[in-house]
Amino acid sequence: MSLKETITNILFGTKPETEAGDEADAEQKTAAEETAAEPLVAGSIDPARLELPPDHPLLRLYDLRRRKSGYLPAPRLSLDEDGVLPMEMVQRELGRLRSAMTGVCSTRLKQIKDSEKSNRPGKKNPEQEPEAPLALDALPCFFLSADKLYAWVIVFPPVGSGQELNRELLLRTMLNQGISYGVDERLVDRLSHDEERYFHLFLIARGKPAFDGENGNIVDYFPRAIERVLEMDEYGQVDYTNLNLIRNVKLGQEICRLIRPTEGDPGRTVLDQEIPAKSGKSVPLPKGRNTEISEDGLTLIASMAGHVEFTGRSFQVKPVLDIQGDVDFSTGDINFIGDINIEGDVLSGFTVRAMGNIHVGGVVEAGSAVEAGGDLVVVKGILGDGTTIVRSQRSIFSKYIENATIYARENLQTDCIINGSIYCDGTVQVRSGRGCIMGGRIWAAKMVNVQTVGSQSEARTSIALGGLPCTNFEREIIQEELKELEMEMEKLECQLDSPTKSSILGKTRMKLSVAELKLKQLDEDLAGIKLSLNEAESGRLECSLAYPGTEISFGDEILRLRQVTRQCVVKMVCGEIVVM
Repeated sequence: MSLKETITNILFGTKPETEAGDEADAEQKTAAEETAAEPLVAGSIDPARLELPPDHPLLRLYDLRRRKSGYLPAPRLSLDEDGVLPMEMVQRELGRLRSAMTGVCSTRLKQIKDSEKSNRPGKKNPEQEPEAPLALDALPCFFLSADKLYAWVIVFPPVGSGQELNRELLLRTMLNQGISYGVDERLVDRLSHDEERYFHLFLIARGKPAFDGENGNIVDYFPRAIERVLEMDEYGQVDYTNLNLIRNVKLGQEICRLIRPTEGDPGRTVLDQEIPAKSGKSVPLPKGRNTEISEDGLTLIASMAGHVEFTGRSFQVKPVLDIQGDVDFSTGDINFIGDINIEGDVLSGFTVRAMGNIHVGGVVEAGSAVEAGGDLVVVKGILGDGTTIVRSQRSIFSKYIENATIYARENLQTDCIINGSIYCDGTVQVRSGRGCIMGGRIWAAKMVNVQTVGSQSEARTSIALGGLPCTNFEREIIQEELKELEMEMEKLECQLDSPTKSSILGKTRMKLSVAELKLKQLDEDLAGIKLSLNEAESGRLECSLAYPGTEISFGDEILRLRQVTRQCVVKMVCGEIVVM
């Protein structure tokens, strides 16, 4: 400091400019700290409130105004006072709001300081005109959300002789910012005279969010998947009449209905800009065989009476053949492309074949043959004589099985098996009713779950696990067919030459060639799969009681039970059969 400035300070009591400025800054900082110590929002903590440090420029501006007016409500910077906005959006916007407030308040504070410095007494040119008093009008500042759907306003008070906030000033500033849609007119009118209009954040405009249209949908009146699992009651009994595998539909009956997609509803930002919306996607009706679409294009209906089935991509209606009584001489052998519903029995000597499901309400008698391309349900059971063959490309459900050969590509469930030859690529379940297997041979690829195996008389009962039971059964059938054809060829060759002999011999040779090709193909398939099956060591037996005379085999490994075994699990571990 120069000698002249020191003497001037002593005579007139002024302080150096730098010291005066430092003192003012210190006072402002102290006041800001006191203000920051007060809660910005009364009551409970507001998650949408913006927290500010004690030295933030906004608090310093607030202190300048409070010292001038004597009283001023505490700042309230909450993005969602009413708690109606999405909290995720509010949390994202708090960081942007902090940056915006810091920049605006710092600029405002700098303008005030620059004006104060220019008006401080000091060395001036006598010829220079006196500067105008400090005057900064009220400053409305608008903050827009990132998606431009919400606009908030915070008003900073005037400084010096500046103009207070009024409606015209607010609307003019809003127009300059381009905010024209969804403006809260009542808030605009209230802010011009509200005593809490300064240093408070108000939601002044709301846009209209866009809503995408909903995709089309299909309402099904028939289930697409059927659970083919039998449930036991409290007495351990199974109701084989209540499987409902055949779902009948009438001509013209609705199978499913289409719900059309909806159009999107475009939105609008507070800047009056359109927000595009996507329309929903349409889905086609799953039309299959024997179905048609209604004239309005909304309904899939059956074009014939039959059985409804979903094939993975579409609904189709299969014809259902209803047999009111037994399969006997009044009906003859039956070969049908759809589903068959037999209310009575399949009598001895008759054959029933269907590409779909077969439901037999009575008994499959000895000497008959039944083959289903789908599931097979025999309500009263299968009573064979050693020549009865029952085949299903899916699962078989029967009350009991006796002296019959059973072929099931998926699972088999029954109450009792007596002297049966079972080939099953899935699980053999014998837990309901008597739950016993006595005599015969059971070959299951995955598991045999039974209550009792064998009998007290030690009847020989064989349980084979793992492998490919159904494929081996087909191989055995072809081998028997080959033997019969070879015997027939030998008989034909011994006969005298004739046109009839030549015709029959040619047909027989053709059949023999086809059978040999089938056998060769099966042998190749078995050879390619056996390696992986041996490594997997799949298959297991679970039983509550096993009597002596029971043989359990995994491939070439055989275990013979010599004593009564209870609550056992038999499986293959490291190449050995283990009873647990």
